[in-house]
Formats: sequence, C-alpha cells, structure tokens
Amino acid sequence: MCLVTGPAGVGKTAVVVQWAHRNRAAFPDGRLYADLRGFADTGEPSVLDVLREFLPALGVPPRRIPESANGAAALFRSLAAERQLLVVLDNVRDSEQVRPLLPGGARCVTVVTSRNRLRGLIASDAARPLPVDVLGPKDGTALLAGVLGQERVLAEPVAARRLAELCGGLPLALRVVAARLADHPQWTLAAMAAELSDESRRSVLLDVEDTGVRAALRLTLRQLPEAVGRHFAQLGRHPGTHLDRYAAAALAGTDPDTAEASLERMAAAHLLTRTAPDRWTLHDLVRLYARGLDADPEALPRVLDHCVATALAAAQAAEPGDEPCFALPDGFREPHTVREFADRSAAMDWYAAEREDLALAAGAADAAGLHDRTWRIVLALWPLVVWRVRDGWAPLLQTALRAARSADDPYAQARVLALLGWVLTEEGRTAEALAHLEAAPPLAARAGDPRGEATALVNLSLAQAALGGTDEAVQGCLRAADLARTAGDGNTERLALHHLARHQLAARDWQSALDTAHAALALTPPREDPSAGRVLLVTAAGEALLGLGDEAEGIRRLDAAAREAESSGFDEGAVRALEVLLRVSAQDGFRERHEAAARRLAAGADPG
Repeated sequence: MCLVTGPAGVGKTAVVVQWAHRNRAAFPDGRLYADLRGFADTGEPSVLDVLREFLPALGVPPRRIPESANGAAALFRSLAAERQLLVVLDNVRDSEQVRPLLPGGARCVTVVTSRNRLRGLIASDAARPLPVDVLGPKDGTALLAGVLGQERVLAEPVAARRLAELCGGLPLALRVVAARLADHPQWTLAAMAAELSDESRRSVLLDVEDTGVRAALRLTLRQLPEAVGRHFAQLGRHPGTHLDRYAAAALAGTDPDTAEASLERMAAAHLLTRTAPDRWTLHDLVRLYARGLDADPEALPRVLDHCVATALAAAQAAEPGDEPCFALPDGFREPHTVREFADRSAAMDWYAAEREDLALAAGAADAAGLHDRTWRIVLALWPLVVWRVRDGWAPLLQTALRAARSADDPYAQARVLALLGWVLTEEGRTAEALAHLEAAPPLAARAGDPRGEATALVNLSLAQAALGGTDEAVQGCLRAADLARTAGDGNTERLALHHLARHQLAARDWQSALDTAHAALALTPPREDPSAGRVLLVTAAGEALLGLGDEAEGIRRLDAAAREAESSGFDEGAVRALEVLLRVSAQDGFRERHEAAARRLAAGADPG
C-alpha cells in the first residue's frame, strides 16, 4: 500500500492518476478508483456504495452483491485475492474509512491519497508514505506553460517565475491562474503577477467558482475539531513566518502543551509544516486564508506580549546579572508559560533564529498603534545587536524610535537613541550617530534613568573617539562610571570602565589603561563573571602590559582571554585578543586560532 499525502491543492490526485495511466500494463486484471470525498461538502460515500461500484467491475452482477457492508467487503477480498489489481482510494479522511476497502491480495497494489498523514495506516497496515510537496519555480513555470503554451510563458519568463512564487508552488493555485490567463489572452503575465502581489486580493483571485484554494482549505478545516479550527484562525494573526508552541499558545490564550497538540492536528492535515522539533510554518496561501477568518481580537496583543516576555527572558539569559532594559508595559498580557533558556548560548541561538519574526512582530505592533510594544520588542534584541549580528539594524531601530516618540516616552527614546547611535557608529555613519547620541543623555536624565544616561554617554564616547575626540571620550566615560557607581549599577560601571580603558589605550596611556581594566575586573569576582565583558577587560589589560614592556605577562593575559572566549563561543573576543597577540608573536598556533575564530565570526554574523 502506498499513502500519498500532502496539502490541499498540491496535486495528489493528478500524480496518482498519471502514474496509474503510465503503469496500466502492470495491472492486467483492472484498475479500480473511488473518490471517498473525505473533505467534500457533499458527504462521504458509504463502504457499501463504493463496493457496489467495485464489485461489478470484477464481474459480479448487481443482484448478487450482498446487502451488508461486511458481506460485500468479504466478497471483494475473496475476488481480489488472486488478481493483479490497482485500487486507488482518493481523498481519504482517516484510516477507518480505508480498511474495509483494502483488497488484501498479495498481487494487488492500493494507493491512498489524503490531506491527513494517516499514521494508523503506516503503523498497522504497513502503508508506505509518499509525501507530495509544492512545486519549485522551474516546475511551476512548466505547469503554466502546459496550459498557456511555451510561447506565452517564454515571452515573460520573469513574470512566469514570479507567478509560480506568488502561488507558493501550489498546483491548484497555478492552475487557477493559468485558467484566468487562458480566458483572457490579452492579459500579460506581469499584470497578473502585479494583481497577485496584493495580499488582500490574492486569495480571491485564486478561486474559480468553488474549486479554488479557499474552497479546498475550507473543506480541510471542516474535518478538524472545532477548537483546532479556532486555533487555526488565531494563527492568521501571527505576524511572523514561523512559530513555536509558546507563540501558538499565546495566540490561542492557552498553555504550550495544548497548543502543541493543536499544531500537530493541523500539521497532520497539512495546514502547516513542522520544520524543526519546535518550529512550524504555514504555506503563504494558507496564512492568507487564515488571516481572512474571524479570530479573537486579543490574539495579536497576546502574541506581541509573548514576544516581549520571551525576548526579555533571552536578554536576561544572555547577560545574566543585568537589570531588565525596561519594565513591562501597562495592560501586559502575561503568557501562560515563558520559554526558559538554559544558558547564554541557548538565548543567543534563539535570538538568531527569531530575528526576522521579531522584526515582523515589531512592525505589526507599530501598524496596530501599540507603540509601547514596538520599542520594547526591538530594544530587547540588544544582545544580538551588540554581540552577534552587527549590521542591518538601523531601519528597525528607526521604527522603534518613531514608536518611542509617538508614545512621548523619554526613557524609551533615550534607550533606543543610544543603541541606534552605537549601531550607526559601528556602520561608519559617525556624524549621523553623533546627532542621536548627543540627544540621548539629557532624555535619560529627564526620565530619571542613570543607567540609560551612563550607557548613552559610553556610546557617545565611541563616536567622539572615531572623530578624533579622545579627550571628550575619556571625560564621557568617567562621567558614565560615576553615574553608574552612584546608582549602584556595577555592570554599567564596568562597561564604562572598559571603554575608558580602550580610549586610554588609543591615547597610549598604558598605565592608566591597565589600572582602569583592573578596577573594572575587581567589580565582580571572576567565578561570578562568565560574560564576554571579562574577556574584553582581560584583553585590554594584556594590551596595556605589552605597551608597558611586560611582554611575557601581556602574552599570558591575552592568551587566557582568547582561550576563555573560544571556550564560551565569543568569537569576536577571541579574534580581538588573538589580533593583539599576533602583533608581538608569530606563533603558528595563534595564527591558526585567529583564522578559525574569524571564520566562525563571519559565519555567525551572516544575517541570512
């Protein structure tokens, strides 16, 4: 038995019918086909109805067909036992619908098609699964050419490929498009692609009478339990392209275990795809259909607050000991369960995987006028911004800044300006950065946020130093360290001292740099400080020792910093320490380690 599965409209029936036709010689005793209408509006045929079609094809006169389903099934099995038959059972809803219709003969082949996975047939009846996936751009274009003709498609190859992409490779959608274009030969493929690019109209355009994409999805959805159907509608409010069980729980207002069970039912019906152990995605056309369904208006605010809570938890795991970078907003909807992160590495990996979806969530919050959520989602990404992915953040931070200004929140404005200014400095847009960074400290002071003011001053010092203002940079870091010390914020004080040491190194003030690095390291005992900050401070101390002429101790410190960075996965820190080492030592081991860390850093920084 072969079990052909796939989402509605993917072409399961067409695949099986074409295969059966090509292989008809292999079944000299006949080919039997039944549409079990497991997802149709018209209702399913009974087992007896199907057998009343099958048995006459095997030579049984209608008057000799038993009146009971069990009797007819027994007769069918006995007749099929010695025959070489192909039995196609199309559009099957569940395993129980199939079993009375299985021929059982060793020389018979049964092919079942379904939108559901029918694990029962695999486990109990040894069915061999054959999933059918959507078409790639090349095959999608070929399907269009088969209906419209090669000449028309070759005249607009780019538009044809775009149509295949907009249809998500779904054969049903492509055939609907092809039918529309065939009915209107004066239409260009580019014009149709432009129409389909409008998401609000796409699902309408991809329907022909009652046989289009929406009709197919509606019938699939009708077979699911009511609670799962409601949950599916909530998924349409998810702003991202992927979701996990925690996001699904937030959308439905339930717990992650219940949400995961619901997701499994949807995946079994091919309404979504599981791409990783805890990661699902919806086909683009399925997502558009879900967005058109009635859903709880609280679904979007709930999932946005889930994003806020999870990103904040990730920031706490990535930078243990740091104070949260913001308080929760008014009216915050507490998720049933917030994802826990075992360590810094787990948090950073989650950030990297969710970067695009969190950006989409921030955009959705902004579009909905939920400005206090917008800037929080963006700001909670700061560990990824600072430590792993350095480029491409400015547009998202500009969105956060607009949201903070719309909310008239000086705290938010100062925090976002400080991070945006730092990003622009890293990108070499120093003059632009300076304008943002100079505005941040007074806003933080107005908001009563000494930690934010100190951070803004530190980031301002980097732009000043890049423009040659080392003295200004030193004074800014001294002021930042004083602010943090007065506020009792050891982490921010240490950050200020670290950058002060860097500025002193740039000024070749070796002794001051060494003293500053030691003062920063003394703020937290090493056993309580596994963070990247320690690596950078030990590197600064090692560089200062080299400047003072203590080469042996300088090399020892730098090697220790590099090894700690390598063991913790802090590749940027390893690269920095090893670069300084290579200035004074030509050891092959240092060079090899530097090249390896640089490769890892380049790979990890790739936002794609």
